[in-house]
Amino acid sequence: MTNSDHSPDSASWFPASPAPAGYPAHAGAMALHGTRFHQNPAQLYREMRQRHGQVVPVLLEGDVPAWLVIGYRELRQVLSNPVLFARDSRRWNAWDRIPPDWPLMAYVGYQPSMLFSEGSEHQRRAGAVSDALTAVDQFELRSQCERIADSLIDAFTGSGVADLMAQYAHPMPLLVVATMFGLPESEAPRLVWDVSATLNGGEGAMEAYQRVHATMQRLLDSKRQHPGPDIPSRLMAHSAALADEELIQDLILVMTAGQDTTANWIGNTLRLMLTDERFSVTLSGGRRSVGQALNEVLWEDSPSQNSLGRWAVHDTQLGGQRIRAGDALILGLAAANSDPQVRPDLYGGSAGNHAHMSFGHGEHGCPHPAPELAEVIAHTAVEVLLDRLPDVMLAVAADSLVWRTSIQMRGLSALPVEFTPGFVVGRG
Repeated sequence: MTNSDHSPDSASWFPASPAPAGYPAHAGAMALHGTRFHQNPAQLYREMRQRHGQVVPVLLEGDVPAWLVIGYRELRQVLSNPVLFARDSRRWNAWDRIPPDWPLMAYVGYQPSMLFSEGSEHQRRAGAVSDALTAVDQFELRSQCERIADSLIDAFTGSGVADLMAQYAHPMPLLVVATMFGLPESEAPRLVWDVSATLNGGEGAMEAYQRVHATMQRLLDSKRQHPGPDIPSRLMAHSAALADEELIQDLILVMTAGQDTTANWIGNTLRLMLTDERFSVTLSGGRRSVGQALNEVLWEDSPSQNSLGRWAVHDTQLGGQRIRAGDALILGLAAANSDPQVRPDLYGGSAGNHAHMSFGHGEHGCPHPAPELAEVIAHTAVEVLLDRLPDVMLAVAADSLVWRTSIQMRGLSALPVEFTPGFVVGRG
């Protein structure tokens, strides 16, 4: 498809705007924020592809220029070549445009975490995290997930109504991760809010991040005195010999990735199952559809929409665009999943197909076995909820559901439901 194929009213999605000084390719670039983006990103991705192809000039908040990579093959090219498209954000050629209180600073401000590390240093850090996660007993994890899910449902089952995002999907993975961290569950409610605020960006994001940092520091101090069978203790004892700030940064990364992404995976899957008649069998006690719904969400409504990002090490070409040294690239994970060049039939062939980009790819992809652990949490959360609330249904019209205002995450602000009041089981 060529640029001339876009529809006549596509201009409404791409208002004319002057190019930022020094970035002539970004004249008329799409603003990657605002109501239209947050409510219907799939439509914007289609319009972008028609207008620009697989690599799109975009403007972040504050009219900061960047490139959004929405082609599946182009995204794999970026993620498979860390020497050319590197992770250290200090290479960015637009830092002179970024104020200290920029809403997205938490994503791009360099920190000594494995997220920004490269080469052998990244291998050292990611290897330690992967080893610590591998030691998690997945059978025990499922048992913990069932207990926590029952405890959360006990809190609202008698009322007959609930917001499944605030009361279930968001606290569920963080309570599980808190258990894996050996963190007191009493600290989880504040962590849920702070982690979400950090990932949403906007006002208060940096303050929320600082509170999460302080929590991890207290946790390390406690585990140094009383180590246990938990992830922080394993990391401190690992042969990688991580320094304290490295430990804190990597624990924050594991926690934020494990909580918010998994929470929205749960929420998006429940929304699909409550609104799509193909999965009605699950609401009547079937089980096969839970796994199908989880996988379909990763393809069609991935909780990981975009990721900031990569920075070009030197001038290059990508998807027909001239990328300059220091340019920022945003990884369009959700858009790549719907690339018609690799998925001409968007609604066919996803069952059993795990070649989506929702967990990333390459050396900076989600470390093994994190995707498996996330799936245990999400699968158990959905199954237990449907067991406990078999007649659960949306309490509002499906088209009135509101999505969060996040460039990175795709998740609902609320998921109000109603059901026949049930009984407390007391497993929590």
